[in-house]
Amino acid sequence: MNRTGMLRPIKQRIAHIALVVRDYDEAIAFYTKKLDFRLVEDTRISDDKRWVVVAPPGAQECTLLLAKAANEKQSESIGNQTGGRVFLFLFTDDFQRDYEKMSARNIKFVRPPQEEDYGTVAVFEDLYGNLWDLLEPNEKNTGFF
Repeated sequence: MNRTGMLRPIKQRIAHIALVVRDYDEAIAFYTKKLDFRLVEDTRISDDKRWVVVAPPGAQECTLLLAKAANEKQSESIGNQTGGRVFLFLFTDDFQRDYEKMSARNIKFVRPPQEEDYGTVAVFEDLYGNLWDLLEPNEKNTGFF
């Protein structure tokens, strides 16, 4: 309820997804130079910890929080945060443009482009080996983009 006692709709959203990285600067370089993400924030918290947030062009809601591994257990997760499954889904409004740009920038695609019921998709690796879908939704999935 709000202050007047009226029921209000629930509104929640995922703001950040933490991505464990080996080094802040190499991760920033990859995401901003290879994928054209924008650096939203880079704030030093301590001598070895920063709050680093990046986002794809045009993103409004969810961002990536680049979180430097702080111990051996976290380091073991770098590049394999989902046990070998696709981890993140990068939606695009122009698959061919982004696929060609990423290929020219030596992004490793591990599954070639395919037409699926939901759109055009290819799987690529980030600098640590995490798997991503590059996906242009089709007219059946306009609500996703």
